[in-house]
Amino acid sequence: MRFVFCLALLIVTGAWAQTYPAKPVTFVVPFPPGGGTDISARTVAAKLTEQMKQSVIIENKSGAAGIVGADAAAKARPDGYTLLIVNVGITSINPALYPKLPYDPDKAFTPISLLCELPFVLMASPKFGPNNVQELVAYAKANPDKVTYASSGLGGSPHLTAEIFQSATGTRLTHIPYKGGGQAMPDLMAGHVDLLFASVLESSGHIKAGRLKGLVVTHAKRSPALPDVPTLAEAGVNNAESGSWIALLAPAATPEAIVARLNAEIRQAVAAPEVREKLIAQGAVPQASTPAELQALIKSDLSRYGRIIREKGLKAE
Repeated sequence: MRFVFCLALLIVTGAWAQTYPAKPVTFVVPFPPGGGTDISARTVAAKLTEQMKQSVIIENKSGAAGIVGADAAAKARPDGYTLLIVNVGITSINPALYPKLPYDPDKAFTPISLLCELPFVLMASPKFGPNNVQELVAYAKANPDKVTYASSGLGGSPHLTAEIFQSATGTRLTHIPYKGGGQAMPDLMAGHVDLLFASVLESSGHIKAGRLKGLVVTHAKRSPALPDVPTLAEAGVNNAESGSWIALLAPAATPEAIVARLNAEIRQAVAAPEVREKLIAQGAVPQASTPAELQALIKSDLSRYGRIIREKGLKAE
């Protein structure tokens, strides 16, 4: 009897996946419109709308470092019609930074696919003397705690990227947290702070216009959006690659057949030349994955960033 029930369930879910999606799909983006995560998600959603012949709608639910939107998605019906766009902060920083979340990060979601990687670039104020990483490291070592760096907030991926950079270079910088990268950028251009790690998407225009100096990118390869800015390894800094990425999750218990269908659709969308070109122009690195690969990435980054959070005694604001 149990075998018959399981067989019937497989047939039903398989048929469900074949007819999926039968209505619009919602991507919950747990951040305000216009940021790197939102823009890249909209690029992929537009292509999925075309492929699946159903609208893929972006719903921005921001608040509490992405926790508000993540909680809403965690409590959604697991039928494939409400999905969650995440970055490294949602999955691999918040669980270590916040002592209690309104959902269980280990059990609330099932991974679908990576969409893209978002490398960071280390920028300097035009008023800051050093013009490359070697000069920065030498100056910072000669002047401990004198060099200041802004971040989009305590415990965010830009802040933790700066902590990784300090550990790798043996420098001591002074952290000036802001309530978002948008507030930090004008102060950096004005010279009120010296440095800032931010996504290539947010930064490339200012660097190309000469309003800021691009010192290094945090990815293994140079960014096509900033081809003249060296990588950390090229600048002599090893084991310090960092940054963010964007991925898609589903509420736990979403049928495997639907997860597999969505994974296949995302792979096709991210591989499309027009999507790749748009993502690269935004400063992203197009990159799909299997659910297992995404789960491994989440786990690896949680271990890495969690260690830094514990060592530095960081607490959520």
